[in-house]
Amino acid sequence: MGSFIPPINFSWVEEDLYRSGVPNELNYPFLEKLNLRKVLYLSPDELPPQFLNFLDDHDIELVPVGWDSDQTPWMPISEEVVLAALDVILDTENYPLHVMCNLGRHRTGTVIGCLRKLQQWNLTSVLEEYRRYVGGKVRLLNEQFIELFDVDLVRIPENPPAWL
Repeated sequence: MGSFIPPINFSWVEEDLYRSGVPNELNYPFLEKLNLRKVLYLSPDELPPQFLNFLDDHDIELVPVGWDSDQTPWMPISEEVVLAALDVILDTENYPLHVMCNLGRHRTGTVIGCLRKLQQWNLTSVLEEYRRYVGGKVRLLNEQFIELFDVDLVRIPENPPAWL
């Protein structure tokens, strides 16, 4: 019997929606069990060729969401990138969907935090979830971005996920 090891910072977000950092080869058997349709990738870093091969071998579509090349890694991702990511997340045609960035901390945490605001979670719960994945590396600018994110800018599809 094979072992099933989830990627770093893996978690279930909602039904058929997952988050994590970039997986390595030990995580591939685990990912196979998720029957993913798409991977939403939020990082400017190139993905390992082995992971790209895994996606290709399993007919999983990679959806890279823009990265501002003028942006420094310690700055929050832009509102434009978050809105583009939420467009992908709110389209149930993309499910099962896996959201990831390099370590599944800051970019993924910011996008999921903005999703939680859209779900009308209270800010304390949103920030607690963000902090759970960043450990001791909290970025106050990301927390401020989440707090000030205007959910009225999000385009809600005709058939949103049931959990929205």
